[in-house]
Amino acid sequence: MKIEEPWTEKYRPKTLDEILGRDYIVARLKSYVQNRSMPHMLFAGPAGVGKTTSALCLAQDLFGEYWYQNFQETNASDERGINVVREKIKNFARTKAIGGDFKIIFLDEADALTSDAQNALRRTMEIFARSCRFILSCNYSSKIIGPIQSRCAVFRFGPLDEKAILKMIDRISKNETLTLTKSGKKAIVYVSEGDMRKAVNTLQAAAFLEKEIDEELIYQVATKAKPVEIKEMIILALNGEFLKARNKLDTLLLKYGLSGEDILRQIHREIFTLDIDEEKKIKLVDVTGEHDFRLVEGSNERIQIEALLAKFAVI
Repeated sequence: MKIEEPWTEKYRPKTLDEILGRDYIVARLKSYVQNRSMPHMLFAGPAGVGKTTSALCLAQDLFGEYWYQNFQETNASDERGINVVREKIKNFARTKAIGGDFKIIFLDEADALTSDAQNALRRTMEIFARSCRFILSCNYSSKIIGPIQSRCAVFRFGPLDEKAILKMIDRISKNETLTLTKSGKKAIVYVSEGDMRKAVNTLQAAAFLEKEIDEELIYQVATKAKPVEIKEMIILALNGEFLKARNKLDTLLLKYGLSGEDILRQIHREIFTLDIDEEKKIKLVDVTGEHDFRLVEGSNERIQIEALLAKFAVI
């Protein structure tokens, strides 16, 4: 039995020219390729927005056929202690590059490194600066100590825009002979929230079930409620019809199997699309944030969401 390759790997860009939706960042990285030199870099941004892909494409454009020998990827969430800096990283950094002037060490999820490891790393970055360049990737740059940030050129990766995601989805649909409806495309953009990896994985999961993919199938695979259903529940609560809103919540919980946090996150997104006064939106966001905190602290999710709908009815 043949094992299907994840589409996130199958369609991963191989060169900087193939990267979508990152024109400004790609232009800066191309200048490093052209000059055959680069500084230490810090890639910061949410998951699935192209940080790892940009580092891999940069290495392939810089080193060509020797890129794999001159590139080491280490995931700091697996090896986060000081020993990985003292042993693994130093051993790779002190060896000579093949077919180039320097090597690249890509440290993924660098914000998971312990404080001791980060302090050891900053000295390593200085000592081996001539023979090795570091690319640190993280979700939260604030968790990287100041001395490391000051040694790096910082690149901020925001969520990808709708145009970039649709372009990739259309390319995959054409190559895999899938029929994707207009509503299906909108659903993928909605559930992905600017995360290309999530968009591609959702499309692949849907393609395993049907070759004709619509909105219904996407929300089923992504285990998310349709925006219109969440909006309907909010409007029922705002109109004072608490019991109807509560019944709608029960339907969503049974139909999609959503967790309390999932529903709260979708409620928060839909508040900004409501046709109500700005002042009311502020109040709705405020109470949503309060109940989100309660869920994080371990409160019962069903009771908290029902309490939230009750407060919406009062507002």
